[in-house]
Amino acid sequence: MSKLLQCSHITSTPQFTRTLSSVILTKPQLRHFQASPLCTKPRIFVCASPVQVTPFLPYSPDVSRGFKRTLSARAFDDSSPPNETLEKAQETEKDSNAEGENTEAVEYPTGEFEYVEFGVWKKLGVKLRMLVALPWNRVRKGSVLTMKLRGQISDQLKSRFSSGLSLPQICENFMKAAYDPRISGIYLHIDSLNCGWGKVEEIRRHILDFKKSGKFIVGYVPTCQEKEYYLASACQEIYAPPSAYFSLYGLTVQASFLGGVLEKLGVEPQIQRIGKYKSAGDQLMRKTMSEENCEMLTAILDNIYGNWLEKVSSTLGKKREDVESFVNDGVFQVERLKEEGWITNICYDDEVISMLKEKLGVQKDKKLPMVDYKKYSKVGKWTVGLSGGKDLVAVIRASGSISRVKSSLSSPSSGIVGEQIVEKIRSVRESKKYKAAIIRIDSPGGDALASDLMWREIRLLAASKPVVASMADVAASGGYYMAMAAGAIVAEDLTLTGSIGVVTGKFNLGNLYQKIGFNKEIISRGRFAELLAAEQRPFRPDEMELFAKSAQNAYRQFRDKAAFSRSMHVDKMEEVAQGRVWTGKDAASRGLVDAIGGFSRAIAIAKQKANIPQDRQVTLVELSRPSPTIPEILSGIGSSVIGVDRTLKELLQELTFSEGVQARMDGIMFQRLGESNYRSPLLSLIRDYLSSL
Repeated sequence: MSKLLQCSHITSTPQFTRTLSSVILTKPQLRHFQASPLCTKPRIFVCASPVQVTPFLPYSPDVSRGFKRTLSARAFDDSSPPNETLEKAQETEKDSNAEGENTEAVEYPTGEFEYVEFGVWKKLGVKLRMLVALPWNRVRKGSVLTMKLRGQISDQLKSRFSSGLSLPQICENFMKAAYDPRISGIYLHIDSLNCGWGKVEEIRRHILDFKKSGKFIVGYVPTCQEKEYYLASACQEIYAPPSAYFSLYGLTVQASFLGGVLEKLGVEPQIQRIGKYKSAGDQLMRKTMSEENCEMLTAILDNIYGNWLEKVSSTLGKKREDVESFVNDGVFQVERLKEEGWITNICYDDEVISMLKEKLGVQKDKKLPMVDYKKYSKVGKWTVGLSGGKDLVAVIRASGSISRVKSSLSSPSSGIVGEQIVEKIRSVRESKKYKAAIIRIDSPGGDALASDLMWREIRLLAASKPVVASMADVAASGGYYMAMAAGAIVAEDLTLTGSIGVVTGKFNLGNLYQKIGFNKEIISRGRFAELLAAEQRPFRPDEMELFAKSAQNAYRQFRDKAAFSRSMHVDKMEEVAQGRVWTGKDAASRGLVDAIGGFSRAIAIAKQKANIPQDRQVTLVELSRPSPTIPEILSGIGSSVIGVDRTLKELLQELTFSEGVQARMDGIMFQRLGESNYRSPLLSLIRDYLSSL
């Protein structure tokens, strides 16, 4: 049977919770809501049958978006056909929107961090806690927190046996260090980063927040491109070695095309593309970029580059034109960077440490007291006086590609498993202890059925308590499918989101089989039995017609659900759908996203919706942290064998396949912009070919 270009990334269910607290003080900020929607391009591959629409859940009135969403229960009668159900819901909602159309502004708290120094008694309590602290919570007085930001940064929490960096733990370390009297400052090593701009923006925000404590933060950059400098520029001082690699030459976005490769192989892709921006079909059929794809990628690149120029010029105190001119000069000499004020000085690492010794009054022959990222991550927030309040907010993290069930080869934190996320959502809905929930999403999409089932559960949860979706690097296609079920959506300026579109098709391998001497014969019963089984021949006219109708049906259902979830008219949603990917900033201006900000703003909005005062601390209960596995424990103590084992597992996962619709953003574009390899088109093609043999 021929398989479609698919990718399955699996994760395991987190098995225990961790309690965190929020000490965020917020100020309300008025944000205007524009009713025109915005969507980006989900990649959907229809393999066999059309997508089944899950009956909609009656949604309670929600004033957070500035209009009513009172829907008739009859509009959601399970006995009604899917299209009829949706039409009734939209007619009812149109009337409801007309009642509240005068309410155009939504007031959301900013979630901005404000450093408030502890009082005398609180300081005394912190000192007593430190005296009785467990060994892993103890840090020498006057220590410098060192963190090396390099490589991939996960949006999931890590166990103590796990390797790699965790965004929530990085952010928590900044918060703890700001209040920890034992920490004098932070020495930040920034090297080649392999994450998206959403995570970079979140880290930069926490660097700026830490500076409010009055403590120093110094950056050291041995290699530096745009992302690395974007973080370093937020530090008080920036140092680089004389031989540092600086390449601030600008940004690019790339798209690859397999049309010529497949033609030489004798493979004919038979594609039905719904949505003019749906470039997934272009990658398989075209040899060059289409005008629509070029338009979309150019808009995204302009957003990213413009944001970088604006933030960097503001930090350096320079005009934007001067910063852009400097980039266009192709400067790579470290000396000129110092002369132009881009870095503080040219120093080796040991020289920076010597300067820190002098700053802290440590003798030259003494060792500078330092605590690294891994050890400091074990320090509890309670130890530094940041324990949470009695109000609990559940946090469910969903990172990676979406699959419906867990694979036997999956490892913890390797992706989103729909059935496991559904279980977590239900546990929050059935529990009375949680005042609100935050769904943290960092996913380019995946299995459409899994996305729909999670959408349904999030809608049910949102009917019983406030739910806020927080987007990281990307929440597109299936990732946006999940987010749109929440009562409010928060994204970073450069989050990639939307991606509502459909691509469906199969490969005709007839010429390839002829070249390699392979033959396949099929005996079938039923007019369309060979629809996907006969990859050795092209579609018959009636098969092609059925395939096209299936694709149109899948697209309409996806688009209409998006319109319903965002309380928009279908025509408005159609304007911004058609497979287009948007940045968070553009998404907010078109109604696809409610607020721009990071995780702290999502917490503030959750408080607002749960009627919790903004100055009251809440306890965040993480429901998506994996328990350590044997491979993780072994890798934590330096086993290289486990690394080989993981590599083999990843290769096998790339070569596996799954049936069903895929709601997935263009992986090639995501890889280039976010520098994260969610899918390899070549491996997918090889996998698809092998699976048909």
